[in-house]
Amino acid sequence: MFGVGEHHRPDFVVSAPAVVLAAAAARTQAIRLTSAVSVLSSDDPIRVFQQFATLDLLSNGRAEIMAGRGSFIESFPLFGYDLKDYDELFSAKLERLLEIRARPAELGVYPVPVQPILPVWVAVGGTPESAARAGGLGLPMALAIIGGMPERFAPFAEIHRRAALEAGFEQPPALSINSHGFIADTSQAAADEAFPALKVMMDRIGRERGWPPLERPSFDASRTLRGASFVGSPQEVVEKILFQHEIFHHRRFLLQFSVGTLPHRSIMRSIELFGTEVAPVIRRELATFREPLRIP
Repeated sequence: MFGVGEHHRPDFVVSAPAVVLAAAAARTQAIRLTSAVSVLSSDDPIRVFQQFATLDLLSNGRAEIMAGRGSFIESFPLFGYDLKDYDELFSAKLERLLEIRARPAELGVYPVPVQPILPVWVAVGGTPESAARAGGLGLPMALAIIGGMPERFAPFAEIHRRAALEAGFEQPPALSINSHGFIADTSQAAADEAFPALKVMMDRIGRERGWPPLERPSFDASRTLRGASFVGSPQEVVEKILFQHEIFHHRRFLLQFSVGTLPHRSIMRSIELFGTEVAPVIRRELATFREPLRIP
């Protein structure tokens, strides 16, 4: 799975995820491609569907949409929306997106994707209501854990599952855990390289939002087994994924490489370690995990 986010500010490069993913589709054969996330609240559901249906055609059925309300707010005034309508916009536009997905040709929305049902995930940050909404609609949930202790997010997974069952779905929809991280050959090397870049980014955002500067002790605490950050050696990342799986029983894990600007060679090495030393171990350790998976 490869995903890119949507941002509308000078310190992020991608404002049109589907365009970047289309370029990736032309260079790949098997990897699935997703937005991470599409800020549906400030977009047009028809255009979002059309863009990702086109991506699905270009990639021969590998496209997904990860729809969210957005953790940044720049897109709202940019596209003429009022932030006071933050929740209502997302609810209405998600409903419209699902209506289009169910019968695009009947509604005159083209192109029609390769996949009979284009996967739509709901990205959830910190509100139980969002988890309940996703579950009640039978939609898979991408739960972002980027701060605090993972255990405190366990109720979100249960709310999601319970809402789906109460809405009449026989099987709970899929759950993904999405986190920030960076992998190096050793734990110390990963921390020493990741922290300066992360601090620059988080301090910049913090000045906008009234957060205190990021300090090394809190960063190091986030790298521990019960912290949110996946910065460390391959073995540490393996242990942390397995630890969180005991809590959430999730079927997908997405890791953002990385927060802040790091050298290209370092990012490529991190991805290499994830693919060669982390993923094979996780697949082997969880080979017998058979919770029903439903990704509508």
